[in-house]
Amino acid sequence: MSANNPFARLPEAASFTVTSTTITDGAAWSPEQFSGISGVSGGKDVSPQLSWSGAPDATKSYAVTVYDPDAPTGSGFWHWAVADIPGTVTQLPEGVGDDTGSGLPEGAYQLPNDARAARFIGAAPPAGHGPHRYFIVVHALDVESIGVPADATPAVLGFTMAGHILGRAVLTATAETPV
Repeated sequence: MSANNPFARLPEAASFTVTSTTITDGAAWSPEQFSGISGVSGGKDVSPQLSWSGAPDATKSYAVTVYDPDAPTGSGFWHWAVADIPGTVTQLPEGVGDDTGSGLPEGAYQLPNDARAARFIGAAPPAGHGPHRYFIVVHALDVESIGVPADATPAVLGFTMAGHILGRAVLTATAETPV
């Protein structure tokens, strides 16, 4: 696992709370959050349940991202990105990141991840590569719509959000595939 901090060069933001019935901060993903798409035995690509509270009062929308900075790519790996979650919403149910995204709040949409699928794709660290960290982040934004196209990358979403982030709530999950 590298010391790569994905927030090191981002603007400071207020902290608020995100919790989950699916994952405990710092703990390993369950088999459901591993990638079946990538061929991990038992993986089901089920997005985690998330609930958040304490976001800044001026929040008008949220975005949710899941990012692995330890992927052996030089740029990490984006597993999930959801934009334009209304500011009145404070949770996402488990499994909402499926192929249809039909359980997302009205107006919210999934962007293609680094596998180019507009859905949640679970953990799939290479065998023997060591533990990977997965940053599950709820971003509180000062705009109702971030204005990125549905086919944009999560990196474009992040770049566009940088000047609109009021707060950031973070959970970290881990995963490792033994040799």
